[in-house]
Amino acid sequence: MKHETAKAPEQANAPDNIIEVRGARVAFGSHVVFNSLDLDVRRGEILGFVGGSGQGKSVLMRAILGLVPRQGGTIRIFGQDIDKISGEEQKAIEQRFGVLFQMGALFSSLTVLENIQVPMREHYDMSKKLMDELALLKLDMVGLPRLAAGKLPSELSGGMIKRAGLARALAIDPDLLFVDEPTSGLDPIGAAAFDTLIAGLRDTLGLTVYMVTHDLDSLYAVCDRVAVLADKKVIANGPVDELLENDHPWIQEYFKGERGRRFVNDERAPDNAPFRH
Repeated sequence: MKHETAKAPEQANAPDNIIEVRGARVAFGSHVVFNSLDLDVRRGEILGFVGGSGQGKSVLMRAILGLVPRQGGTIRIFGQDIDKISGEEQKAIEQRFGVLFQMGALFSSLTVLENIQVPMREHYDMSKKLMDELALLKLDMVGLPRLAAGKLPSELSGGMIKRAGLARALAIDPDLLFVDEPTSGLDPIGAAAFDTLIAGLRDTLGLTVYMVTHDLDSLYAVCDRVAVLADKKVIANGPVDELLENDHPWIQEYFKGERGRRFVNDERAPDNAPFRH
């Protein structure tokens, strides 16, 4: 298969697109991170977003979240252009997504329970009793023991921090979940368990998941599609099996290089990918 650039974007405002990015540009001074970038995230999918180190994977996620300014392009979330909505409309959209930042990003001076309650305090007027009950339910949901509720982040293992951060991301029952390098720093067993957790939550809660990752195991195990960032734009997107046929040098090196060889040809293990559709 000949080298392809990104597929033509789906029709604007397509009902199955939760996120639509068109022609996005972000630069810091003279350094252009990406330009003329298009990307769609479809309802109910787990989209893996990959690219080389320092190419702008997390920058794009933060631009979608409104944390990094753009110099061009449009972003629509739930059908709304985020540059053209009111503050109240923006707040309503923010209530529909949760974010798990890399390394959990928990507030170090707050307990796990208090960290999970931060979005509740920000968006709703709830009694302490109700917030405590809901936060404990979120702990159960991500597989953390309730004994962890009173601990500070410094008292948790890396895997527990990730799960606590995920519980906070799920605190107000989002429709859209952003996760940035969710398995980074975890051992293989912990990473596989976290992948299974994400896929299970997607299926149980009907989430749409935008996953920034470099983990080949995660891409094969849980992602319905993978979008590839290179040359300052999304150069290809589709199921992993389809990307394997793309002859772009970075894609070939990523999926068929030294670390990727065990996944290709007959060595791919479908038993490790029970959640792919």
